[in-house]
Amino acid sequence: MHYQTRGQGPDVVLVHGLFGDLDNLKSLAQALEANFRVTRIDVPNHGQSPHWEHMDYPRLAGALVSLLDSLDIAKAHLVGHSMGGKIVLATALLFPERVASVVAADIAPVAYPPRHQTVFNALTSLPLDGSVDRKGALTHMLAKGVDEGTAQFLLKSLRRVEATTGLGSDSNSETGTKVNQFAWRMNLDGLIAAYDELIGWPIEGKRYLGDTLFIRGDESDYVTAAHKEAILAQFPAVQLKSIGGAGHWLHAQKPAIFNRLVQNFLDSSGN
Repeated sequence: MHYQTRGQGPDVVLVHGLFGDLDNLKSLAQALEANFRVTRIDVPNHGQSPHWEHMDYPRLAGALVSLLDSLDIAKAHLVGHSMGGKIVLATALLFPERVASVVAADIAPVAYPPRHQTVFNALTSLPLDGSVDRKGALTHMLAKGVDEGTAQFLLKSLRRVEATTGLGSDSNSETGTKVNQFAWRMNLDGLIAAYDELIGWPIEGKRYLGDTLFIRGDESDYVTAAHKEAILAQFPAVQLKSIGGAGHWLHAQKPAIFNRLVQNFLDSSGN
């Protein structure tokens, strides 16, 4: 997986959510780098990491452990938001000996109903042939029912690519016209194919006994009282914190509070 590492000290790995990349938790990384060695990753099918045809949490957990091996990290604190939270929870359950502690931001170890149909429709229907510029892309996303904050976040994955059009019948012809088009940095087809796996939760009958922190936004419905039993069943040594005035994007909406909660938890966990 593509990654960036900075800082010195015990290892912390930060894992972003669906449609994101390693910059999503950059504010947290900067807050931690004075006392920890922080690695931010691009999850497969996102950012600059490889595109996978098949994507599920056991395989993602294995890939995360393989990255730890390549960086010669015996054990790390894992922090993840949303889908990234499920990745770090899965890693803790499947490879507990490699996890010093785990933080899950606004996600629970449960299966969720589909809730990204509007986003997928907006992404797949956006013309990528260059007929729509970035401003037009934003207008398109808003017209498809995506709120502006989410649309701006999604469009960070839109990149310009150079294509050649107007080629003759000769496949070796270089007489075509080069035009600027767009492409998604994320593997959109791969994410659509894996979506049922990503909203599901396949890991049963396992427990992680290490220190665990769940942080939720009090305006979000991703972690509710109905999820308490499922959380305690697999993560009995758990703390639960709520951030007032925050929704699912709690790390971006209330970064100072979110960063402080994570740092205090990591400082109190065994290094």
